[in-house]
Amino acid sequence: MNIRILILLVAIFFVACGPKKGVVTKKKKINTRTEKVVVKLDSKAAKPKVIEKPVTTTPRKRSSVDTYIDSYAQIAMTEMRKSKIPASITLAQGILESGSGNGRLAKEANNHFGIKCHGWKGAKIFHDDDEDQECFRKYKAASTSYKDHSEFLTGRGRYANLFKLKQNDYKGWAKGLKSAGYATDRKYPQKLISLIERYELYEYDNQVLGKVISSQDDKSSDLITHSVIKGDTLYSLSRKYGVTVDAIKTKNKLKNNNLAIGQVLIIKSE
Repeated sequence: MNIRILILLVAIFFVACGPKKGVVTKKKKINTRTEKVVVKLDSKAAKPKVIEKPVTTTPRKRSSVDTYIDSYAQIAMTEMRKSKIPASITLAQGILESGSGNGRLAKEANNHFGIKCHGWKGAKIFHDDDEDQECFRKYKAASTSYKDHSEFLTGRGRYANLFKLKQNDYKGWAKGLKSAGYATDRKYPQKLISLIERYELYEYDNQVLGKVISSQDDKSSDLITHSVIKGDTLYSLSRKYGVTVDAIKTKNKLKNNNLAIGQVLIIKSE
């Protein structure tokens, strides 16, 4: 065998049996990145509309006091014109003393002010009060009770100081009645004042006295006005003052029946 061929075969053998190189697999890198997306709002885009619902007030439920006032307000104002006793005081006393006309003396004797006999020569009724079975005056009609109430206060010297007060000073009258001994309840003045202010009985004093204001057309005129409170409606005011809804709307140039709390309405102008 040729030596060259032999050497070549040996060299090929060693090359074939040499160490094998490992196969390296390179992982492909994934490049991830976060991009900030900025969304521009269209400044011309329409803004959502906010719908404002009108505020509605639920009218105060009428009570037996309201019914009593409707029945006797005119009588109280008539007596005020004659005797100078505030109509507000007369009404408040009537409400309190008669239980809004539901008490026994009011129902059976038309006695709305709890006036006892005190030398009375007319009809009588006996009723438990400060003492058992006390004597109280009995009248044929409630209007007579109102008239006698006026005469009772004007005809007794102990109430004389009350008539030195202004006719619209209902607080002074309420306190003065207690001081003069009309009632034994120490909270009597506060009860009267509370009724007058809650039911705006002072408005009846204003109707009798009138209010003077100035205007361009007429330097002075007698007006009856009303400041709207929660629960007032044109209908309730028309009932209260004895005028029509249309008359109130016309005087105040109202286009609808909506009223605002605190709004001052002209009820009558003469």
